[in-house]
Amino acid sequence: MKWLVLLGLVALSECIVILPLKKMKTLRETLREKNLLNNFLEEQAYRLSKNDSKITIHPLRNYLDTAYVGNITIGTPPQEFRVVFDTGSANLWVPCITCTSPACYTHKTFNPQNSSSFREVGSPITIFYGSGIIQGFLGSDTVRIGNLVSPEQSFGLSLEEYGFDSLPFDGILGLAFPAMGIEDTIPIFDNLWSHGAFSEPVFAFYLNTNKPEGSVVMFGGVDHRYYKGELNWIPVSQTSHWQISMNNISMNGTVTACSCGCEALVDTGTSLIYGPTKLVTNIHKLMNARLENSEYVVSCDAVKTLPPVIFNINGIDYPLRPQAYIIKIQNNCRSVFQGGTENSSLNTWILGDIFLRQYFSVFDRKNRRIGLAPAV
Repeated sequence: MKWLVLLGLVALSECIVILPLKKMKTLRETLREKNLLNNFLEEQAYRLSKNDSKITIHPLRNYLDTAYVGNITIGTPPQEFRVVFDTGSANLWVPCITCTSPACYTHKTFNPQNSSSFREVGSPITIFYGSGIIQGFLGSDTVRIGNLVSPEQSFGLSLEEYGFDSLPFDGILGLAFPAMGIEDTIPIFDNLWSHGAFSEPVFAFYLNTNKPEGSVVMFGGVDHRYYKGELNWIPVSQTSHWQISMNNISMNGTVTACSCGCEALVDTGTSLIYGPTKLVTNIHKLMNARLENSEYVVSCDAVKTLPPVIFNINGIDYPLRPQAYIIKIQNNCRSVFQGGTENSSLNTWILGDIFLRQYFSVFDRKNRRIGLAPAV
């Protein structure tokens, strides 16, 4: 179950520049100090399309609640691939037919010679993920997501893959901001937007539980049938990741983590929920969870009495019930909370699919904000 744990946490090209960092006030902090936050959110709001004809709704397949995969095609004539639509990275890649890694023998591979519209860019690439690495080269071709067509789309072709064996997808389609992508390439969402593929630069996810069918990613608008109530909008605090500010995390009315505020990545490419190890351990103590084989487990009967874990974001509570944060695997009931983010950031959490199954999510590129509402 841990193969997708940090897929979208960080995706870096091989050219890495190290810069000194200076802590700056977030946009939210500056606006709140000047009593302008509510005005900002109201002014940035615009009416999302309710006309279904303007929205492309693309089906995703739920693989055992660990990955949500959709089909795309590349080339002329089209070659079909299964990809993860990942908000934690910005690159599109699939295996090349000349890939020599074991993972490539169990996945579909792209054959450039069979596509009349393929153009080799030739630049070598290396992309690092939390769960693996791919190495290969850049190409360009026509990419289709349902009825959306992205012409001359740059994408990676892997020649070597590490950490992607036996996974239910062939490649990854990144939906993060361009700053996370490979230099001198245009991410597919930006390419579609520049070609007028949709009228509003937004996409959204509905992820269901325990059912292979029914999950979707939608582009160009929001289908209001997938959530209850109103969307609550949260400004993006750092525009490379889809990163937001959290106020705190609590259980039973007691703040257990993020007591002075923290950051969170909203990441469809990560299965579970991650945070700093020490703070995750505090949460497990309140659950009376015990460590077994590197996993925290509880009595399955305890699920009936455990309190929700509540994420307070922008002043609004987003509870996770124990039925959501405890998963049963082979008669063991395990916590979905995992440590380890302190390796890259001292105060960052990752809200993966466990969280997003409970909350319909909208990613608004124009206004740099994320909308959340209870999923139906």
